[in-house]
Amino acid sequence: DLAIETLRKSSGMKAAKKAGRIAADGIISSKVGSGFGVIVEVNCETDFAAKNQDFMAFADSVTQRVFEGRISNLESLGFEDVREKLVQKIGENITIRRSEIIEDAGASVSNYIHGNKKIGVLLAVSGGDYALAQDIAMHIAAMNPLVVFPEQVSAELVEKEREIYRAQAEESGKPQEIVEKMVDGRVRKYLAEISLTEQPFVKDSEKKVGDLCSSSGAKIIRFVRYEVGEGIDKDEDDFAAEVQRQLGD
Repeated sequence: DLAIETLRKSSGMKAAKKAGRIAADGIISSKVGSGFGVIVEVNCETDFAAKNQDFMAFADSVTQRVFEGRISNLESLGFEDVREKLVQKIGENITIRRSEIIEDAGASVSNYIHGNKKIGVLLAVSGGDYALAQDIAMHIAAMNPLVVFPEQVSAELVEKEREIYRAQAEESGKPQEIVEKMVDGRVRKYLAEISLTEQPFVKDSEKKVGDLCSSSGAKIIRFVRYEVGEGIDKDEDDFAAEVQRQLGD
């Protein structure tokens, strides 16, 4: 019992020591059921650790717990002891960064995980079939839309882009009415680029995603796209420095 207690304390100390490190690598994991699905990001420090079997099993366990309990508050997962032991074993900081749930009894919930598990998509669609949902999810992974429909873009974001385009157009020296037309055109193009239904379908650029859905009797309800490490400020350490840091532990 004393040996186990000592090891647990050591694990905690090592985990605490590594807690300040930036964990910007890792994997995306997801699980879906009938009208319900979850997507989770679990981080580590390097791609090497992200491919570790124990790390991937840990991410799967977290995803399963979130799925079974429909847990939105990650602090209530109860995985801290398991996480600390894995930190001790792998030698890197590990964090359960975020998760999201989609639940819609009237829709089909699908997921798509890119081959390297760095990008994942959770998608709710009414109508259509499984193959169509998979195609749309793959498109989302590849093209990274921000919203489903153009009207979902916030007025604040549209106005911000409009101001930028206006400042650029005014440098042309053209009359104000021409400048406004240029700005309107740029805004329409921007909205089309970030809206899922207006994007050219990745498998057939002659069709928009919205047209593809209409022809199949499908409607996109909601999607979530995760990419490992997005939004995290990463340190640019060289490999030699990383090795020295690991040896120092």
